[in-house]
Amino acid sequence: MSIHCPYCGVRPIEEFSMRGDATTMRPGTSDPANMDMKLEAEWHDYVYLRDNPKGKFEEYWHHVGGCRVWLVVTRNTITHEIYSVVIASEHSISKQLSHAVDLKMTKDAPTKEGPSS
Repeated sequence: MSIHCPYCGVRPIEEFSMRGDATTMRPGTSDPANMDMKLEAEWHDYVYLRDNPKGKFEEYWHHVGGCRVWLVVTRNTITHEIYSVVIASEHSISKQLSHAVDLKMTKDAPTKEGPSS
């Protein structure tokens, strides 16, 4: 298996280290003074609980044997076919923007009582 690094080109898998799920979002705050039970549970889940999905999945990979860039590799966990490779910082920015839009849409969505006035 090989990965196409945006900077180095196609490189063997041995040059990379896999970190894990690139779809999880960090919980709100990590300040212990502002923690409540719900936030503690969210941090516990974020740190310790991971899915092991079959099929198409986004993962963080680090090019340790090359340019040392962090990548988001979308691959099939069964066949190991790679669908896309993007630089993690570019992926994170677009993911945060889409998450912010989703939150805004949820906030602005009309309730059963009707739109907010």
